[in-house]
Amino acid sequence: MEFKNIFFSRQNINSLVRKGLFVPTFLSALIFIAIAVVLLVKSIPILSMYPITDLLFSSIWKPMSGDFGFLPFIMGTLWVTILSMIICIPISLFCALYLSEYAPKRVQITIQPFIDLLAGIPSVVYGLFGIILIVPLIRDSIAPFFNITSSGYTVLSGGIVLAIMVFPILISVSFEVFQAVPFDMREASLSCGATNWEMVKHVVITAGYPGLIAALILGFSRAFGETMAVLMVVGNVPIIPQSVFDPAYPIPALIANNYGEMMSIPMYDSALMFAAFILLIVVIAFTVLSKYMLIRIKARLGS
Repeated sequence: MEFKNIFFSRQNINSLVRKGLFVPTFLSALIFIAIAVVLLVKSIPILSMYPITDLLFSSIWKPMSGDFGFLPFIMGTLWVTILSMIICIPISLFCALYLSEYAPKRVQITIQPFIDLLAGIPSVVYGLFGIILIVPLIRDSIAPFFNITSSGYTVLSGGIVLAIMVFPILISVSFEVFQAVPFDMREASLSCGATNWEMVKHVVITAGYPGLIAALILGFSRAFGETMAVLMVVGNVPIIPQSVFDPAYPIPALIANNYGEMMSIPMYDSALMFAAFILLIVVIAFTVLSKYMLIRIKARLGS
């Protein structure tokens, strides 16, 4: 009888724990849905007045005249994000690979705290670093080297600063992915006569491929929505960039610079909400695509 009471008591506790854990899980999903619904509802006024194709593909941004073309901001966001990922991905992967497979333990212990510290630095500090060092470097050295006159506040500045911000995430996640590859697989490869590099190439990188894709997704999401550091160095000019030495105006910078100050202009509030909705849709689309890629990669590795 006593045993039964204990048994049922444990069942009750398990049921309570399960229900208790379900609440925060459900709330997390609910928060995301709430954000999407709020942004969509607030975007409806501008969507009801202008065709969505005009909003997405027009390059004219004159809110005082009622022209809300988001193409310069979309292109500015893509330029800065893609450039930052081009700079960041190879450096981060090589760094993670070195720390995981080649670095002595003493070097690992020395370097890793600095990488962790980079992740904790506020984005405004990265922005100041960009203004003080990156912008003058581009204006005085890099642009003149290509016979180009530039203020330094360019897509390249934004890409470099953003890449530095994404470094710690990509390095840390990639390092954990490489470390998670079973030791037996490495030993089996080496025992078959493979060199250390062949083992890394064919075992560590191949086995860690799905995890690396996940790391890249995380880095892209961070880069795509980053605001403060980018708006400080990218120039904030609503034009479609033609080169990395042109200024740009990413969507997050548009929202951060104008929300609360330009609300007296008709439809401006709805336009900024629609800009935020575009960001959300792009991140959702990229996440879905990347999940699909992960499933395909895991299925291929499993077969």
